[in-house]
Amino acid sequence: MRKREKFHVTSHKKRWKAQKEGAQKPLKTFKTKKKAIAFGIKEAKKPLLGQLIIHKKDGTIQEERTYGKDPYPPKG
Repeated sequence: MRKREKFHVTSHKKRWKAQKEGAQKPLKTFKTKKKAIAFGIKEAKKPLLGQLIIHKKDGTIQEERTYGKDPYPPKG
């Protein structure tokens, strides 16, 4: 079973960053959260299985989005 590659959009000083989970440095930083999310979506769609985790300014999770076909979709 393949694991999802996870990407996070988080607040970074007075900017927003998109970062791959486990990476030391962000992929890119942005002035607005909207632009960081748009970039994060593109990055999360690149691997076969991707996930974008969007955080609020306080660091809590606001939303999670998954991309790609689940290997074991639930029935019903």
